[in-house]
Amino acid sequence: MRISSVLAGVGWLTVTGFSRPPYAQLRPAGPAAGPAVVLGVSALAGAGFGLVFRWYCRRLTLVSMGSTTGMRRGPSDEGQPAVAGAAIGVRRRLAGVLLAAVLLPLLTVVLAAGREHLNLADFVLVYLVAVVAITVVGGFWPAVLAAVAASLLLNWYFTVPVHTFTIAQPRELLALLLFVTVAVAVSSVVHLAARRAVQAARARQEAASLLELAQTVLGGADSPAAVLGHLSRTHGGQAELAERVGGRWVRAASAGVDGVLAAASRIGIRPGLALLVTGQDRSATPALLAGYAAQAAAALDRERLRTAAAQAEALAEGNRMRTALLAAVSHDLRTPLAAVKASVSSLRQTDVAWSAADQADLLATIEQNADRLDALIGNLLDMSRLHTGSLQPFLRPVAVDEVAPAAAVGLDGPVRLEMAVPDGFPLVLADPGLLERVLANLVSNALRYSPPGRPPELHAVLDGGTVRLEVADHGPGVPDEQKQRIFEPFERAGGRHPGVGLGLAVARGFAEAMGGRIGASDTPGGGLTVRVTLPAASADRSALDAPRSCGP
Repeated sequence: MRISSVLAGVGWLTVTGFSRPPYAQLRPAGPAAGPAVVLGVSALAGAGFGLVFRWYCRRLTLVSMGSTTGMRRGPSDEGQPAVAGAAIGVRRRLAGVLLAAVLLPLLTVVLAAGREHLNLADFVLVYLVAVVAITVVGGFWPAVLAAVAASLLLNWYFTVPVHTFTIAQPRELLALLLFVTVAVAVSSVVHLAARRAVQAARARQEAASLLELAQTVLGGADSPAAVLGHLSRTHGGQAELAERVGGRWVRAASAGVDGVLAAASRIGIRPGLALLVTGQDRSATPALLAGYAAQAAAALDRERLRTAAAQAEALAEGNRMRTALLAAVSHDLRTPLAAVKASVSSLRQTDVAWSAADQADLLATIEQNADRLDALIGNLLDMSRLHTGSLQPFLRPVAVDEVAPAAAVGLDGPVRLEMAVPDGFPLVLADPGLLERVLANLVSNALRYSPPGRPPELHAVLDGGTVRLEVADHGPGVPDEQKQRIFEPFERAGGRHPGVGLGLAVARGFAEAMGGRIGASDTPGGGLTVRVTLPAASADRSALDAPRSCGP
């Protein structure tokens, strides 16, 4: 259509120029026929080349950035301009027409005043600059209008005879034709450059928006709600990720949506999953919305995969716990039960006369194995409370030198423990019952690995605003690579001593439930030291280092 308008204008100028004598009486003859044919063929070739050039330039533009399959426009999208025609707006086109209406007459007045010092080539170049300026402001169509108007002004004011549309000299007609052709061609190129610049700016905005979205996802906000929230914050409007479940659409995630999202555009992601958007500004192109839709779907899939992985991990942990519990029941519970049963059966024999000493030994065996069963079942119950999350500690100020002896007294058999708690030592913020169980398990573990004559030691150290309780033994110690594993349930270092490996795991669970932490290190001179760190309840730092011994 544009080329047709230009050709019509050029044809009108040609008919007007050659409709009066002497041009109306010209006949191609002799040597003049060859140049005329060459001129006509050149004009047709130039027109064809211009058509091909414009078609190729259209293919190189970024119009395809705005087309996306699978998107249906909703009522809220009507009235918005398409991306292809959005390079030069209506206001700019009106401004170009207004500039042509003001600039061309002004140039004509100025050039007419200096006609004696200029020739037609100068007038053509000045008008060509004006047309290019109008193209930059208003685009292609105002430039075409300006080129036609400028050619008419050149014909009327600056070609002989003046003030008529008759052209006396053939070279002046050729100059006007070339002026219109060059002006339209330059205007087309400038218009395409302006469109491509606008579309490149839009593409940069889309890339920046997607980059910010990728940074948000990589930064940890990897959920469909976070992706849709970023869309609403950046481009406004409302967004909803809908999934088809059981024959009806349900909301999987949303941003800025209160109630039902009506009059929305639907972007199909895959069968059964779609993105509904409405109210976004013009920066949210269909391609950009399609990118957000793909990111939201991927975030939904990753979220469900994380949930499935967590459930699988919990099931695997439960299976491991059940397997270890069965192993403990089959061995560590059966052994003391067998000893108790054997002792009771022996005492009940009527054909054997047991001495008082033998009866005392059998009763001691029963008591010892019953205490072992009680400790084992207590640890199993404590571990169950920790895994189910039903443990609720009651924290209050507690004196270490009151809880530690109670923990030692509750152990099996005679216990010798070197306890170093300075006088006036600050109170510790803990649950008394849980702290007693922690110390009892640590002391029991230290007694199990302590050599004869080297009792374990309990030290209380104030470190800033925390209290550090250290239970040290002088046994074989634990390799560095196993110091973290010994706090896992059913983990035993060495395996030379009886037990199911729950004492240190329960101690760690109780310490962390009270807001503390636990760790292991080597004892100077050999052995293992387990440290429990808890917050101090007071700031009394008075201390005497005199150790005292806690016995049975």
